[in-house]
Amino acid sequence: MAKIDFGGVIEEVVTREEFPLEKAREVLKNEIIAVIGYGVQGPAQALNMRDNGLNVIVGQAPEFKNDWDKAIADGFIPGKTLFPVAEAAKRGTIIQYLVSDAAQRMLWPQIKECLNKGDALYFSHGFSITYKDQTGVIPPPYVDVILVAPKGSGTSVRRNFLAGTGINSSYSVYQDYTGRATERVLALGIAIGSGYLFPTTFEKEVYSDLTGERGVLMGALAGIMHAQYQVLRENGHSPSEAFNETVEELTQSLIRLVDERGMDWMFANCSATAQRGALDWMPKFRDAVLPLFKELYERVKTGKETERVLQALSNPNYRDQLNAELNQLGSSEMWRAGAAVRKLRPGNK
Repeated sequence: MAKIDFGGVIEEVVTREEFPLEKAREVLKNEIIAVIGYGVQGPAQALNMRDNGLNVIVGQAPEFKNDWDKAIADGFIPGKTLFPVAEAAKRGTIIQYLVSDAAQRMLWPQIKECLNKGDALYFSHGFSITYKDQTGVIPPPYVDVILVAPKGSGTSVRRNFLAGTGINSSYSVYQDYTGRATERVLALGIAIGSGYLFPTTFEKEVYSDLTGERGVLMGALAGIMHAQYQVLRENGHSPSEAFNETVEELTQSLIRLVDERGMDWMFANCSATAQRGALDWMPKFRDAVLPLFKELYERVKTGKETERVLQALSNPNYRDQLNAELNQLGSSEMWRAGAAVRKLRPGNK
């Protein structure tokens, strides 16, 4: 492992130089990797591993026709490399359990029956194992239980792979029955196209992931965007001006500077007026939201957020409710203004 200084804290990470693809192929050469679920993470990980020369099959319920047809369109062949869920799980020696968290709970009795001695049960989220008292997902003692969690959506995992860069992933071994769990998980992490791998635990992965999704990555970001947009509109600014100052400049300019060299680099490349204002207001926003983040983390840690998710997703009308909420978000004035702004970008006409 490479030792890297992360802001004064030394951590060990696994890079492609230390664990090259050729080594991953050697570790996995006798494995049949069954990717269960062809929805969000499934397509990206399955395609990346297949492109890297591994023996990959897909398990998908045929009644979910969109996902089944998508797998076929991506070159998986029914009866050869594409099977119903239970058949794929029986055939696999590594079962990548990539259906949604709620579906993992529902399918678990079926999947558990398909696990053979020495198989590996693979997750990309620590949810089902960490909250096993609520999900009922308790693996038998005769399998390896491992995790590779890409730090991005399935779309990003695939795009970065095709671009030759890869996306960073965390990894963990929860149960090592065979004595090969660590080499298996590292090989799989490299095979799905990770840029580098950093160690975690199932608990830490899900605690940080649920906090991040509800916080900076999605929930908080969307919330503060709407708040700023609303204030600008209430003070007479046009929709295009409010959107450009709230979203467009962030996504098309500033966040790219943060990606390159950090927040201080972005500040340094803005006007003196912007720098002073940002530095003055940054601690105000930090202090305002810190209690919310503490509350959020506690709800994640105690399982209250899990209870909320499982309860909501078990509602037979949840898909309709979700679509209604997403439509409400997309049809808000801010995001309708965003659609118009995106059409004006060069090359989008």
